[in-house]
Amino acid sequence: DGGRGDDRRDCLYHALMTSPMVRAVRGAITCLNDTPEEVNEATQELLTAMMDRNELVHDDVISIIFTTSIDLTSAFPATCARGIGFGDIPLLCASEINVPGAMAKCIRVLLHAYTTRARADVRHVYLRSAQSLRDDLPG
Repeated sequence: DGGRGDDRRDCLYHALMTSPMVRAVRGAITCLNDTPEEVNEATQELLTAMMDRNELVHDDVISIIFTTSIDLTSAFPATCARGIGFGDIPLLCASEINVPGAMAKCIRVLLHAYTTRARADVRHVYLRSAQSLRDDLPG
């Protein structure tokens, strides 16, 4: 085949590596107090940082799952996300498992999006006291 098979494989590999794929981006942030204003501010700060650090635009986002520690009950992070334009994206809130010693007043996010980034190049975002949850990641 005169090397054409290798060329086709290289072309297919290139197409796969440059086509958007579904990736998950993790994030977490803490609040000082359980108030609707603070949950709103923290949620929006975290989502904005996750989008910016991964060079995502609105249409890249597939869905977002939020969890909160059991001591955050004043607002739904999904409602807060709608305040910055995520209202047409499927959003789900849940309560984090109440493990003894778990981080207090913490909002966690799992965001699914299309991106051309390799899994190793996805930048997970941990802000405020939540940085200690993943001190293995660059800030």
